[in-house]
Amino acid sequence: MMLINKGKTVILMTALAGLLMLIGHLIAGTTGLTIACCSALLFNGILYFFSDKIVLSLYQAQPFDTKKYADIEPMVQSLSNHMGLPMPKLWLIKTPVANAFATGRNPRNASIAFTTGILELLDPHEIRAVIAHELSHIYHRDILVTTMAATLATAIGYLTNMIQHKLFWESLEGRSQKKSHASMLITVILMPIIAMLIRLSISRSREYLADEMGAHACHDPLALASALQKLHNNTEHVSLNAHDNVRSATSGLFIVCPFSSQDALELFSTHPSVDKRVAALQKLYATSRRWSL
Repeated sequence: MMLINKGKTVILMTALAGLLMLIGHLIAGTTGLTIACCSALLFNGILYFFSDKIVLSLYQAQPFDTKKYADIEPMVQSLSNHMGLPMPKLWLIKTPVANAFATGRNPRNASIAFTTGILELLDPHEIRAVIAHELSHIYHRDILVTTMAATLATAIGYLTNMIQHKLFWESLEGRSQKKSHASMLITVILMPIIAMLIRLSISRSREYLADEMGAHACHDPLALASALQKLHNNTEHVSLNAHDNVRSATSGLFIVCPFSSQDALELFSTHPSVDKRVAALQKLYATSRRWSL
C-alpha cells in the first residue's frame, strides 16, 4: 500500500507538470512551455511540502481547543501509541457539518482536523472510532496522495475560472486573437475533466481498508458503523460553507462525503456508499464476538 501511494504521488506530480506545460504551450508556444517547466518545479515543491497547510487554510482550521474538548487529545494519543504512530497535530474547523479528515505528507507531519459538528454529534465511543479510522489513513500514508490530489484539483478549478474570466473580458473588449482564444477555450474545456479524473483516481477501496483497520484499532466496529451513519445523515441537513471549487476538489479527504446525496451524484462520489461501509463493518463484527474496549 505504501509503495502504491508513493507511485500515485509521482503520478500526481507528473500530471501537474504535464498540465502546466500543456497550458503554457497552448497559450504562448515555446516561451510558454519554458515558463511552464520552471513553474512545474516550483508548484511540485509547494504541493509536496505545503499541500496540507493549504487544505487546512481553505477550511480556516484553527489549533484544536484542548480545554473545551479535553477528552479528545488523550484518545488520539492512546490510539496513536497503539498503532505505533507519532501524535498528529489536531485542528478544529468551526462548522455544524459533522466530519473529519487527516492530512500531511507522512506520519511525522500528520494532522487530523475535526469539525465542531462531529464533536457535538457523536458519543465518545463513536469519536474514538473515527479517530482510529483517520489514523489508519495516516498509517497507510494515504494522506499525502489525497491531500495533493485535493490541492491540485482545487488549483485547477481556480485556474479554469481565471482563464474563463480572461476570455470573457477580452471578448467584450475585442482584444482576443483567434489562435489564443481557441487555445484558452480548449484549456478551459480540458481542465475540469482533468480535475475530475484526478479526484476520482484516488481509489475508494482505501476507505474500506481504513474502516477495517480502524475497527480493529478501536476494538469497536459497530461504533464506527454508527458514526458513519450519523455523519451521512448529517450531510442531508447541513452543507460545508466553501467555494464550489473547494467543495468538489476536497471531498475525498473527509471520512464521509460532506455533501448531500444529490450533490454527491453531481460530483461523482469519491467515497463508497455509507450503506456498504456499514454493512462491511457489521459483517466484520459478526465474524468475531471477541470485541472489547
